[in-house]
Amino acid sequence: MRVQLLHLAHARSGDKGDTANVGLIALRDEYYPLMVEKVTAEAVKNHFGAMVKGDVERFELPNLKAMNFLLHGSLGGGGTRSLMTDAQGKTFSTALLRMNIDIPDEEGKRFGLQGVTK
Repeated sequence: MRVQLLHLAHARSGDKGDTANVGLIALRDEYYPLMVEKVTAEAVKNHFGAMVKGDVERFELPNLKAMNFLLHGSLGGGGTRSLMTDAQGKTFSTALLRMNIDIPDEEGKRFGLQGVTK
């Protein structure tokens, strides 16, 4: 089953220079291990594609059931230098929540999730 992250988490984002900072927080404690397994730095980099020019770093915060991602080279030089509409990276959280992940059907049913099949 394919599920959008918005069914598993909420998110918040901002900026630090040319790096977008995205926090991803599990809606339920039991979602966190699944997120750690599926929402890798590589998967996030692939999701954002050309929007992220540099590396993506992931930091796990298990006590908060959260992860933090740094998307380097994603803000066109940063808030004071960029001509981007979202130079502070506020929409990156919403964009990350639109990412689809594959989970076993049994797990999705156990959590009461509705999948999107392709």
